[in-house]
Amino acid sequence: MPTPSPPLDTYQRLLAKRRGDSAALARKSDQVSHARLVTFLTGGVLLWGALYGGWMSAWWLAAPVAAFAGLVVAHDRVLLARDRLNRAVAWYEHGLARLGDTWSGIGATGEQFADVDHLFSQDLDLFGPGSVFQLLNTAQTRTGESTLAKWLLTPGDRQTVHGRQEAVRELRGRVNMREQLAAAGAAMRATVQPSALVHWATAAPVLSGHWPQIVAVVLTTLTPLTFVAWNQGATIALPTAALLALALFVRLFTGRTQEILHAADAPARELVVLGAVCRLVHGESVTSARLSAIQDALTTSDGVIPDAVRQLERLLERHDWAHNIIFMPIALLLFWQLHLAFAVERWRARHGADVSRWLDHIGEFEALSALSAYAYERPEDPFPDVVDIATPPVYEAEALAHPLIPVVEAVPNDVTLGAAPQVLIVSGSNMSGKTTLLRSIGVGSVMALMGAPVRARRLRLSPAALGATLRIEDSLQAGRSRFYAEVLRLGQVVDAARTGPTVFLFDELLHGTNSHDRTEGARGLLRSLLSLGAGGLVTTHDLALAKIADDLAPRTCNVHFDDALVEGEMRFDYRLKPGPVTRSNALAIMRAVGLDIPPPSDPDTD
Repeated sequence: MPTPSPPLDTYQRLLAKRRGDSAALARKSDQVSHARLVTFLTGGVLLWGALYGGWMSAWWLAAPVAAFAGLVVAHDRVLLARDRLNRAVAWYEHGLARLGDTWSGIGATGEQFADVDHLFSQDLDLFGPGSVFQLLNTAQTRTGESTLAKWLLTPGDRQTVHGRQEAVRELRGRVNMREQLAAAGAAMRATVQPSALVHWATAAPVLSGHWPQIVAVVLTTLTPLTFVAWNQGATIALPTAALLALALFVRLFTGRTQEILHAADAPARELVVLGAVCRLVHGESVTSARLSAIQDALTTSDGVIPDAVRQLERLLERHDWAHNIIFMPIALLLFWQLHLAFAVERWRARHGADVSRWLDHIGEFEALSALSAYAYERPEDPFPDVVDIATPPVYEAEALAHPLIPVVEAVPNDVTLGAAPQVLIVSGSNMSGKTTLLRSIGVGSVMALMGAPVRARRLRLSPAALGATLRIEDSLQAGRSRFYAEVLRLGQVVDAARTGPTVFLFDELLHGTNSHDRTEGARGLLRSLLSLGAGGLVTTHDLALAKIADDLAPRTCNVHFDDALVEGEMRFDYRLKPGPVTRSNALAIMRAVGLDIPPPSDPDTD
């Protein structure tokens, strides 16, 4: 039996422990529940004895009441701890699914981030079931997912990528940290609505001006004093006037006061969860520049974010006191809720503009954590060497494969792009591996320029924009044919090449038109892209297009995938070979599935 890999061994061991701990807490929860029931029944017996039996004092009821209250608190803590362990169990189960290549269908797919008009989002399966996003995404918060999606869609520059790589390397071995982040973040994903939270934090103040605060402080001070004076023999007019002023002032501000306090309730609870995540992030010992910058950003003028969040939480707790029937009259006399409303407004004025920044930095940390999990689970995948911007762009890969294909099934290939060759024309038969090669190159570029390891033995590349036509579709709603949609995308790629280094991935270029127009159009397009300094690959099974490489050599080069018909079955080795393909397998495939295709009259034309 092979020795388990360190990630596999670690995940299996920790999963078994967390399951055992969760089961133990489940048993403890049952025990506490039984104890609560026994305590409740005991209290009932004592109550009967005190009220009807006459054989004991009612003061004995204090013991079961206190015990029951303590058991309720203890039970809540046990349930919270069990929920955290269950989230940890789900985390390690998901990790084992990724290691076993059974992860597809588990977790968020990121379909909301897909953009049909993006230059490569649809073409490279970045979002959706079984996508690159679903493979990489271990973020538990919506802001973390948004950050990860943004990195997938927007290539970083050399400095940005190096900064992320350094951070991912530092976080790679921190399995316990990622478990804690998953346990805390899962609750945050269920509660925190980033846009609503930011809207509340930055909305215009409902209460403004200094005079209401001054009047409230004066009345809060004078009202109790008038009652003291009345008690000492002063006229009843003093407390009467104070109560009238109180009623008038409360009536004037009650609506806005309640609006502020009720509007703050949900955000305060969400910020408590955000504070817990911030506390975890801030508690990590880090040295990389990017992680240190995130930690520094998760502070306020009053201290760290959890402290600021706790201030708001205490204000809302005091608001709850005002609903207590005993404290309510006191709260009215002290203008309790008005003071709390002003305090909430001061909190928003002090920290509201920072909430969006807090969410952004938490999202960045979660995205880095997601990449660190991927790096930890695939120790054989290296970080690419990202070099300075080059024209034409550099892309040198050894043993490059697609990360969505299981390791045991993927066939790696070497690919080199630069000054010569600047463009590869990839010919080959149907199903031979041309499109998979383009997707492997595209996904390798995307992952490299977001700061992640890549599925290759080695990858060296320069930052470049990416454009692809692997999954162009027609649109009935927009009135576009597939050919017209492809031409629009090609125009976008040319525009990108005019603004900076660009890598293009064209699958079956212009195959929606006749052979003559396709050949002439492809030749003109490639000449234009070569003159702009762009580089890339073009796949085709039209042998006429392969001749373009000879016309544009040495900046273009022919490569191909081969196949063989063995006992009526097509066999592919998926290995990239030099030169153009010399035959087509279309008729052979049709005959292999039983279609009655007559052999050609002239063997030389087959």
